[in-house]
Amino acid sequence: MAKVIMVQGTMSNAGKSLVAAGLCRVFRQDGYRVAPFKSQNMALNSYITKEGLEMGRAQVVQAEAAGIEPQVCMNPILLKPTNDIGSQVIVNGEVLGNMPAREYFKYKTKLIPDIMKAYRKLEEQADIIVVEGAGSPAEINLRDNDIVNMGLAEMLDAPVILVGDIDRGGVFAQLLGTIMLVSDDERARIKGLVINKFRGDKTILDPGVEMLTERAEIPVVGVLPYIRVSIDDEDSLSGRLTSSQKGIINIVVIRLPRLSNFTDFSAFEQVEGVKVIYTDKPQEIENADMVILPGSKNTIDDLRWLRESGLEAAIKKYSKTGIVFGVCGGYQMLGNTVNDPYGVEGGGKIRGLELIDMETTLKKEKIRTRIRAQVKGAGGTLSKINGCMVDGYEIHMGESIVGGKNGTFIEKIISQNGQNHIEKGISAWNGNVYGTYIHGIFDSGSIAHRIIDVLAERKGVSLGKNEDAPDYRQFKEMQYDILADMIRENMDMEAIYKMMGMR
Repeated sequence: MAKVIMVQGTMSNAGKSLVAAGLCRVFRQDGYRVAPFKSQNMALNSYITKEGLEMGRAQVVQAEAAGIEPQVCMNPILLKPTNDIGSQVIVNGEVLGNMPAREYFKYKTKLIPDIMKAYRKLEEQADIIVVEGAGSPAEINLRDNDIVNMGLAEMLDAPVILVGDIDRGGVFAQLLGTIMLVSDDERARIKGLVINKFRGDKTILDPGVEMLTERAEIPVVGVLPYIRVSIDDEDSLSGRLTSSQKGIINIVVIRLPRLSNFTDFSAFEQVEGVKVIYTDKPQEIENADMVILPGSKNTIDDLRWLRESGLEAAIKKYSKTGIVFGVCGGYQMLGNTVNDPYGVEGGGKIRGLELIDMETTLKKEKIRTRIRAQVKGAGGTLSKINGCMVDGYEIHMGESIVGGKNGTFIEKIISQNGQNHIEKGISAWNGNVYGTYIHGIFDSGSIAHRIIDVLAERKGVSLGKNEDAPDYRQFKEMQYDILADMIRENMDMEAIYKMMGMR
C-alpha cells in the first residue's frame, strides 16, 4: 500500500495546494512515485484529461510537480458553483447534475465509494500519495459526514500536517483554534504544524513557535517564507485577482462575477515588464495594451453584468483601436447572440457585444476534449501568431457558428488519435478582435511571446527578445524545482517521512 500524508489548512488560501505541490516535487526528486489526491474540490478552474474527463486544476499542478499525467482519480468530485447557493456536481469527470448546497450536503456520503475507488486506483501507481484537504477542518457545521478533511483522514488513516497563514494575521490563533475545535481523535491525527507565508527574520518568530508547540503539544515542522513562484493558483482568493500594479505592457482581464480558468493567462505573467490586471472597472480599460474576456461559468448572467456595469460600452469603444481577445465564455460574449433554448443557464436569448459575426447556442451536453491545434489564418493585428502550435482543451456547453464576414485562425485540429480535422466555430477574428474556445492557448510554444512582441511594437517600447524564451511548460518545471528547494530548506522533511512510517 502507498504511504500517505495529508495537508490541511486553517482556512481557504492558507497555502495547502502549494505545500502539497512542493511535497510532491520533493518526493519525486527523492526517487519515489508520488501522486496527489483531493476527494472534493470546489473551483471554477478546471482541466480536461486525455480521456476527456473534468477535474480541478490544483491536482493538475500537483501532478505536474510529481512528473505524472493528471488523472481524474486524483480529484473524483469537483463542485463548480453556478450561483451563491448551488453548484454543478461532477463525479469522476462526468456531470452528475446541479444541486443546491443543502441537497448536496445530504447526498455527498453516497459518493464515498467513488472517493475510495479513486484513491485505491492511485495506490496501485504510487509509493506516496499527498492528500489535500479543503477549507478548514474546524468548520464544525460541516463536520457531520465530512468527506474531505478529518473525515477523509480517518477513511485513509492519514497523518495530517496543518498549515496556517501568517500573512493574513493571527496565525497562532488560527492553528490553536483549529486544534481546539476538532475532536480528540482528530487532534491525534495532526502530527505537525506549518506556519506559511512568513516575511522577515525567522528568529523574531521563535518565541511564538516555542509557545505554540507547548500549548498545542504538536511540533512545528516548518516555517515557510512568502515565496514568489509563478505556479497556477485556482483559489478565488488568489492575490492575482486583486493586484493593480502596472507594467510596461498591461494586459487587462475582465473580472467577471463567475470568472473561470483565470490560469489561462499565467503565461503572460512570467515575462518581465508585463502585468496582468484583473478589473471590473470600465476606466481601467482605456489604457490597456490588450483586453481579455475570460471564461465564465454562466455566460448569460455575466454578459448582463458586463452591460449593466458599463464595461460593454468601454470594451466596444476600446476595440476600435485596441486588441480584444475572448476565451471560451468570453469568446461567446463577443458574438451577436447567445441562445439558451434548453435552460442550461436559465433559458432565453441575449444580445452579445456584436464584435464578431457569430451565433452561439447552449447545448445540453458539455463538450470536453483535449486538442492540439495549429494557428493558421489569423489576420489583422495578431497575424504574427500564425504557425504556432497550441496544446489545450475545450470545456463548454455552447456551439458557435461563425458568419462569413469573419475569419478563423485555428484551422487545423490534431485530435488524440492523430487525425486532422477542421472544427467549425472553435475560433474567429474580426479586425482587432479575436476569440477561441481553447483553454491553454497561451501556454505552449511561443504564442504568448509573439503577442507580447506585437503589443510592445504597437506601444513603441522594447522588452528584449521574447521568442527565444522557454515556453510556459518549461518555465513551470523550473518553478516547481524552486518550490521544492524552499520546502527542503524550511520544512523538517525527516519528520514528514517519520509521520508516514518511512524512517
